[in-house]
Amino acid sequence: MKFIGKLLLTLLLIAVLAIVLLYVVGQTRWAASRLSDWVSDNGEYRLSVGKISHSWSQPGQISLEDVQLARNHQPQALVAKKVDLGLSLRQLTEPRYFHSVTLRDGTLNIQPQAAALPLHAEVLQLSNMALQSGDADWRLNAQKVNAGITPWQPKSGHPLGENNQFQFSAGSMTLNGIPASQVLVQGELKQNRLLLSNFGADLSQGDLTGVASRAADGSWQVERLRLSGVRMQTPLTLEQFMRRFSQLPPVTLKRVDLIDARLEGKEWAFNDLDLSLQNVSVKQGDWSSRDGSLNFNASDMINGGFHLIDPIMTMRLSPAGIAIQQFTTRWEGGLLRTSGSWLRATKRLQLDEVAMAALEYTLPLNWRQLWLKPLPDWLAEVYVTRLTTNRNLIIDINPDFPFQITALDGYGSNLLLAREHQWGIWSGALNLNGSEATFNKIDVRRPSLALTADAGQIDVTELSAFMPQGLLEARARVEQLPGKPFQLSLNGRSVPVNTLQQWGWQPVPLTGDGNLQLQLKGLLNSDGPFKDSLKGTLQATAGEQSVSQQLP
Repeated sequence: MKFIGKLLLTLLLIAVLAIVLLYVVGQTRWAASRLSDWVSDNGEYRLSVGKISHSWSQPGQISLEDVQLARNHQPQALVAKKVDLGLSLRQLTEPRYFHSVTLRDGTLNIQPQAAALPLHAEVLQLSNMALQSGDADWRLNAQKVNAGITPWQPKSGHPLGENNQFQFSAGSMTLNGIPASQVLVQGELKQNRLLLSNFGADLSQGDLTGVASRAADGSWQVERLRLSGVRMQTPLTLEQFMRRFSQLPPVTLKRVDLIDARLEGKEWAFNDLDLSLQNVSVKQGDWSSRDGSLNFNASDMINGGFHLIDPIMTMRLSPAGIAIQQFTTRWEGGLLRTSGSWLRATKRLQLDEVAMAALEYTLPLNWRQLWLKPLPDWLAEVYVTRLTTNRNLIIDINPDFPFQITALDGYGSNLLLAREHQWGIWSGALNLNGSEATFNKIDVRRPSLALTADAGQIDVTELSAFMPQGLLEARARVEQLPGKPFQLSLNGRSVPVNTLQQWGWQPVPLTGDGNLQLQLKGLLNSDGPFKDSLKGTLQATAGEQSVSQQLP
């Protein structure tokens, strides 16, 4: 019996010694190298471990140092100075299931389409890691990342699992080309649904906070989004910048607030912009809303040569379109005010009232080309129920025919100013008059215009102006046909007989004041030069002399 007892004791001591020896050898770099070679030779991953360590102060944890992991023929998936593996009793039946996995001081490259790692854990933690992802929807590069995911059950196409809760923070991050810092995100994944219960970041020198969720089909619902103090600069034009929003996945915006923002791009800028948007859905560049609203104000809005000062707008959004409850702004030294609606079915902008006062507006050099240019798809008609203008100054600096009208007042009613995406005067009545005007170096007083329009024609019932000693009067008719053919009849009484020479007519071989009778027809919107479409005759009388001319 003594012999058996000594034998058992000896075997026990040998076993203990073997365990101690294995424990000691297992923490050497040689053992780490052998483990790395065994995994690399017998699996689809390349593993490199510098050292394996264990501390009795944390008996349930094994640490791997200088770890590199990559799938065969793929770039590195993980580089970490240290990986802590928390052990659990569950590993007796599931050796690959850990209580916790902690990655420290390295880089994790998430590859959604790669096969999932053959590991699971109750908790995956990242400590001071860099995080990268080249996914088409999530192009991510984050630094100084600290994160926790529970549970961590990776699957193919879902490297972070499909059902878990997570918390993520980063010192700096670039997501889909948008840089941010001091990022914090909290949420959960539920069967391909992403719920962000709270997220925030420093974005473009401002603050971003919000709550949002993404459905399994990729659409988003933003419960709340607030950006404050944003200062953003971009090399994009305004059209290019807005086109980026049309490329977003379907999104429903419950409430978005933009506070004290300054946005600047190529030839455009918004200064001190406050914006509030509620209950709007955007899909494939188009929007829809039921009981939505858009309110904004700014100190400046600039787009090319178009500059609004202190604009204020209040709009209600519905399936029918947009109700413009208020729009006021200072523009070109004066005041512009309007209200009305935009109707989705007909793409008609219907303005109940347009008021312009004290403007000092210089027409762009290409204003005629802009007038002939078709309107965008979303705007087919422009209708103004009531138009009023007061004390305006209109200037055209085109060297071919400059003009200026001062103290321009006017009134219009039921004006259809665009039809089938084309500017014009398609219906309504308009009366305009000024105190003084200059048309290509010819000064006149009290210029006046009155017209009525319908679908067939525009009748200019009054076109008159006083000259130093006389009066110019005209009547005209413009057909609502392609090219806008017109007929003009002008009479001048006691006016300089060569008045029309400054306006393009040939010299009249008479001097002094006299009477003029002009009959002219042509095309207002001719494809070629305007003058080439004209035909006309002039009868001029000065004293007892008279001359008749035809347009060459």
